[in-house]
Amino acid sequence: MFSDNKKPRAMTEIGGQPNRIEKNTKIKGDIVSEADFRIDGKLNGNLKTSGKVVIGKDGYIHGKVECLNADIEGSFNGELLVSELLTLKSSAVIEGTVSVAKLAVEPGATFNASCNMKGKGSLSTSSGSNVGTAASSSTSSYKSSVVGNKNEPAKAS
Repeated sequence: MFSDNKKPRAMTEIGGQPNRIEKNTKIKGDIVSEADFRIDGKLNGNLKTSGKVVIGKDGYIHGKVECLNADIEGSFNGELLVSELLTLKSSAVIEGTVSVAKLAVEPGATFNASCNMKGKGSLSTSSGSNVGTAASSSTSSYKSSVVGNKNEPAKAS
C-alpha cells in the first residue's frame, strides 16, 4: 500500500511543476529553482535554475540568468548564461552579455549583446544588433559572426 513512496522519483518529479511569474506581476530579488521557470511578468534580479527559462512575449528580466536552456520572446537586459541552447523568437529584445553553447535566432529579433559561444575546444566571440538570422553548430570548428540589421542575414565564417 505505501511501497510506492519508496520508489526513486523521476527527474521531472524532483523538479516539480514549472514555476511561473504571471503578467502584471513584478518581483524584485533573486530566485533559485531546480525546475523550469516561465516569466510573463517582470523580474528585477537574478534567476538561477538547472532547468529551462522561458521569457514570454510580455515578460522582462533585468539581471543575471543562469540556466540549461532558454526561449525568449520578451525582453532581457543583463548577463545571460545558457549552458545549452538559447532560442530567440522574432519578438525578443536582448541587451547585455550572453554566453551560450548553441544559438538560434528568428528573423526580427533584436540582439544587442556581446556573445560568447562555447563549443568543444573552441571559443568565439561575436556581437550584433537587430539580427535577421543566425546559425549554430555543435561542431567545435564553428565560429560565428553575427552582425547586421533586420534586412541582412547574419554571416558565419
